[in-house]
Amino acid sequence: MPCTTILVGKKASYDGSTMIARNDDSPSGQFTPKKFVVVHPEEQPKKYESVLSHVEIDLPEDPMRYTAVPNALDGEGIWAAHGVNAAGVGMTATETITSNARVLGADPLVEYVPAKDGVEEISGGIGEEDIVSLVLPYIHSAREGVTRLGSLLEKYGTYEMNGIAFSDKNEIWWLETIGGHH
Repeated sequence: MPCTTILVGKKASYDGSTMIARNDDSPSGQFTPKKFVVVHPEEQPKKYESVLSHVEIDLPEDPMRYTAVPNALDGEGIWAAHGVNAAGVGMTATETITSNARVLGADPLVEYVPAKDGVEEISGGIGEEDIVSLVLPYIHSAREGVTRLGSLLEKYGTYEMNGIAFSDKNEIWWLETIGGHH
C-alpha cells in the first residue's frame, strides 16, 4: 500500500482532539525494519548531516525531547517517520506526492551531485530522511512546524516532493513540497 495520510480536525473527532496518521510504505517485496525511540535534548546533534544528500545544517541550541520511529538498521540515514515532542506537537515524515514539468522547470529539485573528475561534490537538499529530526525538536505548535520547515526548504531546498502533516491540540497543518524550494 502506498503512503496514506489521515487528518482529523477538532470538529471531526468525537472528543474534539486533532489526529494525524500516516503509514510508511516500502518498495514491493522489501521491508525496512523500524524502531521506536525517545530522543533526549542532549542526544540531538548540534550539526545535522544527511546521509543521502550530504547537506549539513547547524541546529538551534534548544531542542526538546521527542519520539520518532527511525530505521532500525544503519546505512541510509534516520528516516524518523513521525513523532511527538515535549510540547505535544506531532508531525509525520512524508507522503510522497508528485509535481509536473512546468513547476520543476521553474523550481528544480536540489539533487546531490557526487565529486567526480576533480570537481567537488554538490550537496543536495533535505528529504524524508531528514525532516522530523530537523523540525520536531524545535517547534511548539503545528503552525510553527510549517514555518520552520518552510524556512529550511527555502534555504536548503529538497530533492523530492512530499506532503508533511503537523498537529497540536488546536490545529492541523499540511505542507507540500512540489519543487526544489517551494
